[in-house]
Amino acid sequence: MRRTITALITLTVLPALMVVATLAPRLMRSATKPPASCDNDRHDAITKDAQYRRRRKTVLKNTRRLAFVVMSMAGLLIALSVPAHAASDQLSGRAFVDTAGACPAPPAGYDDFPPIVMTGSLTGCWYTKILSSKQTSSGVYLETGQEIFVGSLNGGAEGTFGTTYRFESKFDPATGTEIRGRCQHPIVTGTDDFAGATGRVDFKDIIATPVTYMYRGHISLR
Repeated sequence: MRRTITALITLTVLPALMVVATLAPRLMRSATKPPASCDNDRHDAITKDAQYRRRRKTVLKNTRRLAFVVMSMAGLLIALSVPAHAASDQLSGRAFVDTAGACPAPPAGYDDFPPIVMTGSLTGCWYTKILSSKQTSSGVYLETGQEIFVGSLNGGAEGTFGTTYRFESKFDPATGTEIRGRCQHPIVTGTDDFAGATGRVDFKDIIATPVTYMYRGHISLR
């Protein structure tokens, strides 16, 4: 869209501005050009001088109007070429590990954790690729990686978006039971209905049997 409008400016407005710049001096010269022959009669001279003045005013007025129209067109097309602010949607909902086979097979490389079923603003499946992990003797567990969501936003058309993530949690060193956990997911890529997506999704682990998740965030689509 922006390329189309830029082409319109190049093909229409700029040539029009050049025409105005070229014709304006010529029109001004023609408006002030003295007559081919001068009458010695003072009354006729005054009459012709008044005619030249009126002609000059008319040319000036028309030139200004043309320039104003052309500049207005240029301003409108330039304004249209500026991208509008992306529409932003707030995200919220719940998620759980897929134990019933509801999700399709994960994309290649995104099978390091069972698929997560997403409900709420996002409806679909969430897949994980772990890139690094670290656990301390005190029970702190840190993990980073990439994740992909496949599904829809608020019941719309389906697409995918990818995120990076950082997971932080605390486990009981004696039993290995999770005490708390949270994860931040900046959105970095998108396809189909999520093309150009940016935003962030934050997960919080709900400690129970089984562990489920609550998420909140925002997503902007262009």
